[in-house]
Amino acid sequence: MRLRPKTTTGGGPALVAEALHDVRTGRFERSLSALTAAGAVITTAEIYMSHDGASFGNKMMWWPIFIVPTAIPAGIASVFSARVAHTVLPLASAAIVLNGLQGTYLHLRGVSQRPGGITGYNLEAGPPVFAPLLASLVGGMGLLAALLRREGNHDHSPRRRAWRGEA
Repeated sequence: MRLRPKTTTGGGPALVAEALHDVRTGRFERSLSALTAAGAVITTAEIYMSHDGASFGNKMMWWPIFIVPTAIPAGIASVFSARVAHTVLPLASAAIVLNGLQGTYLHLRGVSQRPGGITGYNLEAGPPVFAPLLASLVGGMGLLAALLRREGNHDHSPRRRAWRGEA
């Protein structure tokens, strides 16, 4: 069974086969970087609408509005630059993961401060406890992208591997 297509210039099935090979071999840094940027756009919009509905009652509600969008330029730049993918993207992504964990704590604290404390009703009616973890997933995608290898970089020569530090 051949994992790699003979040629990638044929389009269609050859393109799909190449993409599948890249995923199987951990070579989808660029794709995951782009998905991180897109996820950050959608997540930021959702966070803004949710926190705006709560009138930004706590100043901490502004933090994810400023932190999550850092993944947008970092993710886009990572598509074009391996250096950015291994330096800037992990920093932005780690900040997003930490902010998501902080948000989960703050949302849980908000639920516990409602009359009755942590009850099924308060978990449904209060701040969404697990929503900040969705932002953390966007950050996690960026961290994972920084660990993967780039697509289209299939040079397996010993000299090239040594230069990249893959020995």
